[in-house]
Amino acid sequence: MLLLICVVKVPALLRRPHDMLLRAAVLLLFIGGWVFFLAAPESIALINRVSGVTNFAAPLAYSALTAFAGASLLLIINWRPAPPDATRRAARICIAAYSSVIIAINGLFWIGSAPVEQLTLFDGYYANTPFMREMIVVYLVAHAVGTGTASVLCWRWSKQVDGTLRAGLLVLVPGYLLHVVYDGLKLVAIGGIWTGNDWNFLIDQVAPLTAPPSALLVVIGFFLPLVGPRIAQTAHASRQLHLLAPLWREVRHVPTPRATRSRLPWWTSPPVRLTARRTAIYDALLSLATHAPPGVREAAYRAATEAGESSKEAAAIAEAATVVAANRESISFSPTAGAVAAPRLGHHDLVPLSQALASPIVRQFSEPRPAESGSS
Repeated sequence: MLLLICVVKVPALLRRPHDMLLRAAVLLLFIGGWVFFLAAPESIALINRVSGVTNFAAPLAYSALTAFAGASLLLIINWRPAPPDATRRAARICIAAYSSVIIAINGLFWIGSAPVEQLTLFDGYYANTPFMREMIVVYLVAHAVGTGTASVLCWRWSKQVDGTLRAGLLVLVPGYLLHVVYDGLKLVAIGGIWTGNDWNFLIDQVAPLTAPPSALLVVIGFFLPLVGPRIAQTAHASRQLHLLAPLWREVRHVPTPRATRSRLPWWTSPPVRLTARRTAIYDALLSLATHAPPGVREAAYRAATEAGESSKEAAAIAEAATVVAANRESISFSPTAGAVAAPRLGHHDLVPLSQALASPIVRQFSEPRPAESGSS
């Protein structure tokens, strides 16, 4: 999942190579995916065999975990709103600090000695070995500090924002805390070994249980702010289409000068479909303008206010009655000489107009009128 989202973001990174936030996001996703590969026992055995160095996979996995913590902080630093100079300064400090830790991890491994291959218990087996011991503690502390800080920053930031960004940040908080739990369990086990207790089960049985849920939460946490606005936009457009359905049924057969009734493909997104629907409705209202009977709006407005409707609702009912009456006139091919202007509707007025069509007052104007004297 981590690498899949990373691949999806690569084209955007190629288009915007200097976007620090995007670079940090892709880096985090890439490293996060590789952490799982490097930490798997099968991968560890393969890396050791191919490299020809016993336990060569250990510093690789520890470097990846440390880089993940640093990339998490780097992403949040670039993500949070702050002055550009402060962001660049914090980013440089983060990169320098975690690069130094990674160099220390690899340096300690090469000056130490780890002759016995360990696929799942390296931390426990070498907890008392010079240089290996320091390497293990350095990576665990660096990883815990980075992910713990990321969790705190996400929690603080979540109080300042709302919507899907806040939801994503709140999901990231426990996601990063599980990383801290992972490090804490291993440090407790190592402390137990230093005091003569065998707590290796915390290393190879308990701590690994925190990895999958933490990765899933981190993926969801970063994914929500990316897709949340689009989901909200789609939901809003779908609701608007539903609310406009009565008005669309009323005017869908009105002839219009522009070709706004072309059939959209089934895969068209709701926002695009909503735009096309609004355009078609406005064109239909313009076409009905010359058929609007005089006095209908005023009569409907009076009837609505007498029925106890508010001025806003009465105005919507009056407009709806005008549309219905004009549509009836256009169908009977009897345009009146005293036609009035088209209903003056703002972009936000279509939904109240559509809902007003259900009013009994509007339905009165859909009934055929008696023939007027002198009409042809």
